[in-house]
Amino acid sequence: MTASKKILDQMRREPTNVRFIDLVKVCEEFFGQPRQSGTSHTIFKTPWPGDPRINIQNDQGKAKAYQVRQVLLAIDKLKEHRNE
Repeated sequence: MTASKKILDQMRREPTNVRFIDLVKVCEEFFGQPRQSGTSHTIFKTPWPGDPRINIQNDQGKAKAYQVRQVLLAIDKLKEHRNE
């Protein structure tokens, strides 16, 4: 099992206990390099119209749970688009 697969499994089981660097690693794998980082927000571009971004924040080394859930929804949506 790859490292990002393990992280994804952990994100789905326990979204309140995800390290920020792990969330960034998963986002980079699915969405590429962030278009903004180095501030309090790290922003990733998504390939669909509408609100085409993933916005995550570092909360003392942890990822915010609601943002973890948003990333999971975006990954699921991305996988759906790939299967169409």
